[in-house]
Amino acid sequence: MEQKHADTLTPSDAVAAAPPAEAVPPTEGAAGSPAALHEALSAKAQEVDRLQDRLLRLQAEFENYKRRISREKAEFLKFAHEGLILDFLPVLDNLERALGAARAEAGSTPLLEGIEMIARLFRSVLEKAGVRPMEALGQPFDPAYHQAVAQVETSQGDAGLVVEEIQKGYLIEGRVLRPAMVKVSRAVSSEPGGGGGDEGARA
Repeated sequence: MEQKHADTLTPSDAVAAAPPAEAVPPTEGAAGSPAALHEALSAKAQEVDRLQDRLLRLQAEFENYKRRISREKAEFLKFAHEGLILDFLPVLDNLERALGAARAEAGSTPLLEGIEMIARLFRSVLEKAGVRPMEALGQPFDPAYHQAVAQVETSQGDAGLVVEEIQKGYLIEGRVLRPAMVKVSRAVSSEPGGGGGDEGARA
């Protein structure tokens, strides 16, 4: 009778009648251990430090780049008109030659005063552009600032001095715009027959 009752159990009755399965305790894996978590956290902290250091380096490089570009731009703007000024310098040279000739011949006249006013205005415009004339006369000859076109023998004073300025030199923002064309002193040789050079011999 009991055997027959067991044979007539439905599957759902069998599941309900089965004893509950024993719970399997969770195994403590390597990923969940405190040591592994600490190691992962340390690796992430090192990665953050590395990225922060890289970010700081990139920011510093970008600031240096901006400063360099700003300097280059200022330098370009400072000397951008250099070619135009060079083209105008011969005009000022001719004005000053005309003034010298007019002063030697007629003294002060309204025409001379007008030319002087134009020359002063010209110099004022050049000064606003950062252009200044060189002081060459009496200075030691310097090939960085002077262009020697002749030598003048002298028995007095030091050799290698600028004794005459043929064409005025100019600086722009402290840099040579046009070297001065000059004559330079040369000591007379004390040996007999050794001073055969003519005054104004080419350098």
